Amino acid sequence: MGKASRRSRERTQTRRKPAPFEPRPFAGLPNETDWVALREILPAATAVVTLQADRVPDGAPTEATVATVLPLAWPGLHRADGTVLIGTQSGNSSGDASRDLAAQLLAALSAEEGHPVTSAAQVDADSPRLQDLLADDSTFDVTVHEGFDFWVGEQDLEGDAKASLERANETVVPTVALTSLPSAYWVRIGDRAHVRLVLPEDEDAATDALARLHAAGDDTLGEGTRLLGAFRACGLLVPVWDLDPDAEPETHEDALAAWGERYRAALTDAALTPEERRARSGLLSRQVTLR
Repeated sequence: MGKASRRSRERTQTRRKPAPFEPRPFAGLPNETDWVALREILPAATAVVTLQADRVPDGAPTEATVATVLPLAWPGLHRADGTVLIGTQSGNSSGDASRDLAAQLLAALSAEEGHPVTSAAQVDADSPRLQDLLADDSTFDVTVHEGFDFWVGEQDLEGDAKASLERANETVVPTVALTSLPSAYWVRIGDRAHVRLVLPEDEDAATDALARLHAAGDDTLGEGTRLLGAFRACGLLVPVWDLDPDAEPETHEDALAAWGERYRAALTDAALTPEERRARSGLLSRQVTLR
């Protein structure tokens, strides 16, 4: 075999295999629906995760903060106080968000204290996923913030840095976590108010259940509300309701809980009726996919 052929074969053998596409990248993690919410629908929010001690670099902490957005859309940040943060909405995508975020996490843990991670690490089929890094007892409890002050912790800002943070805070839309169902969030956009709910079931089963409710006229959250439709995010379905903009978020809790009971009852394997199939087609025609 000639040298050129051997070199070609060696390049082929060492070429990295792309990361496979994962339709539900956060499946198997605690609170999968809130991982999706943090990555796709929340403006300013955080959650703390615990890592396996033997998977972190020497001297790095075993806790990290998962955030929606970091300054300048940085993938990660190792603050001077030792705190490690990653941004879920930094824009990188290999087709497996879990692998992308695991790479960001490892890069942030390895970064010097006081330094950001400014570019996303490349991942391949051999790169670890979050499911490989997080401790078995790791939780994922989301905190919704009014702004991005969590970027700096207890640090006092002055001048341009303070002005930059203030500008970022002005872009945050008011968001409130509801408690009657997991991963349900009230949001005000302009003069309109909505509830967005991340459903934990496979999107096909969730779509069928929504179609049954819509055909029966049971898909609203009460008088003055309507189901606008649903979008797909990380393999899950996120229905969105239009609400009375003057009503306070907590006034929707009872109606949301009652809707949850109707939804669970609609999660059956029964074939859709002709009317339900039409309702399903209508839902799909208005559906969009995030990432």
